[in-house]
Amino acid sequence: MFPCRFVKIVPLMSWGPSFNFSIWYIELHGVEDPDVVQPCLNWYSKYREQEAIRLCLKHFRQHNYTEAFESLQKKTRIALEHPMLTHLHDRLVLQGDFDACEELIDKAVRDGLFNQYISQQEYKPRWSQIIPKCNKGTSVPEINRDDISGDGDDNRPGMRGGHQMVIDVQTETVYLFGGWDGTQDLADFWAYSVQENQWACISRDTEKENGPSARSCHKMCVDSQRRQIYTLGRYLDSSVRNSKSLKSDFYCYDIDANTWTLLSEDTSADGGPKLVFDHQMCMDSEKHMIYTFGGRILTCNGSVEDSRTSEPQFSGLYAYHCQAGTWNLLREDSCNAGPEDIQSRIGHCMLFHTRNRCLYVFGGQRSKTYLNDFFSYDVDGDHVEIISDGTKKDSGMVPMTGFTQRATIDPDLNEIHVLSGLSKDKDKREENVRNSFWIYDIARNNWSCVYKNDQAVKENQSKALQEEEPCPRFAHQLVYDEMHKVHYLFGGNPGKSCSPKMRLDDFWSLKLCRPSKEYLLRHCRYLIRKYRFEEKAQSEPLTALKYLQNDLSLTVDHTDPDETKEFQLLPSALFKSGSDFIPLGFSDVDQTYAQRTQLFDMLVNFFPDSMTPPKGNLVDLITL
Repeated sequence: MFPCRFVKIVPLMSWGPSFNFSIWYIELHGVEDPDVVQPCLNWYSKYREQEAIRLCLKHFRQHNYTEAFESLQKKTRIALEHPMLTHLHDRLVLQGDFDACEELIDKAVRDGLFNQYISQQEYKPRWSQIIPKCNKGTSVPEINRDDISGDGDDNRPGMRGGHQMVIDVQTETVYLFGGWDGTQDLADFWAYSVQENQWACISRDTEKENGPSARSCHKMCVDSQRRQIYTLGRYLDSSVRNSKSLKSDFYCYDIDANTWTLLSEDTSADGGPKLVFDHQMCMDSEKHMIYTFGGRILTCNGSVEDSRTSEPQFSGLYAYHCQAGTWNLLREDSCNAGPEDIQSRIGHCMLFHTRNRCLYVFGGQRSKTYLNDFFSYDVDGDHVEIISDGTKKDSGMVPMTGFTQRATIDPDLNEIHVLSGLSKDKDKREENVRNSFWIYDIARNNWSCVYKNDQAVKENQSKALQEEEPCPRFAHQLVYDEMHKVHYLFGGNPGKSCSPKMRLDDFWSLKLCRPSKEYLLRHCRYLIRKYRFEEKAQSEPLTALKYLQNDLSLTVDHTDPDETKEFQLLPSALFKSGSDFIPLGFSDVDQTYAQRTQLFDMLVNFFPDSMTPPKGNLVDLITL
């Protein structure tokens, strides 16, 4: 328990079609038992006292009030910081031993003390277009060259949308199957080796090899442990729908044997879902289970079901036990608002977290309504938890609805990644369509936008800009290698009204970059040597110049324009007076002591909060 001054209550809705404006009375109930409340108040009072003393200790040391600092610390026995930082302050500020300071920072990095700082930094996206090697007949690892069919000149997948991709992170192989090229459904099956940077065609037509027929808007998932790929569902045009074609076939591909197996001619007859498209499917390799949710059910024209209701039908949440070959309906499609009910949809995202063993579902579309709710489903406990009901007006703080979203999950980082592209709805496409990349921190229950690109997709757009990142699209595919922290994107529909049949065949990788330990170590060394140089510049300008050229230069990335420019401005310190180096607020202390204290405060920012002095300053308590 912790004390608070205010409780903010935000109503989800103050007006609606079923009720008018109203005045609400709110009553808060709490515990008044002194045995419970008093210990909390005592703890908070003690905490305030300690923080006030630590602020005083920090102020006394910054301004070199040594006697006051030592007297207060001796009397209160309150630690200002971790002993390691006290040792760093002694070596840097009091003794000016810059070499020992570098050694301490190096040890801190090796011991992982900078990891918290790294985890709090924002990601920077780095897109790279992949240009695969063009080598006729090349094979990928563990695929027999003799088994590869097709001897055409094209040695990479062609333009398409509505295809499916999965990645085997163990072998760094991306598998791609099917799709729609703007004219027809496709049945080709490809594998891309990341290590060799080559595509290989496993099959030009999987149907000829006892595999699935040509299809799009299907779903695939991979079991990397058993090296198997499963595929379910497809879209059928209304003109070819009949009782035979509407059977929901279910296939499994064995990667090592390079063979397809028909697991079911019709999953609905086996207790599973009917024929659906735009659904989602996830693999639980640990329990050897597959979960499929949502998707629109395809029906025959003029059937009894269609005449009974004009509303589209959606599939519920199913579980498939791979070893037993049995289906189990976990949740039916429901419009009810019960705590365990879930609403089916199409075009949504569903991800399986292998650590906490939960499915995460968000977004999608139901009829003409775009959904923005977000919930998790505990597969072991059979429990639904609503993370967000989608009614909160957090505009700009969550991914926008109505845009095609592709999501991946990183169980190690406990994060969900979402790439938002183009809207499928022609009326909702803006002239300035944009890509945006979002990250959801599961532990903190917080969305953050890594970047938004407001570039206009126009015919006269510069080629250089187009080559920096993929253009906005829908019907594309995105997979994630959680071991090597790389996303892969292929194809899709750019939504050009002038070329409705146009599809894409570009292939991209995306890395989300944070400062590395090596970068932070180099940056800290740069800061230490920069202050050392400025100190030398006041007394030994020639020695300082040699130090700048030989030692400080080694810590600069001369390929980085910003770092290079800053480095080129450093020699100006040779012509400055001593007063130019005194930081603001340190006019009462020695210049050297003030500079070293400022450097110490900068280095402390990289350490965990539990080790550092208070973030605030005593003088900040004095307001204007």
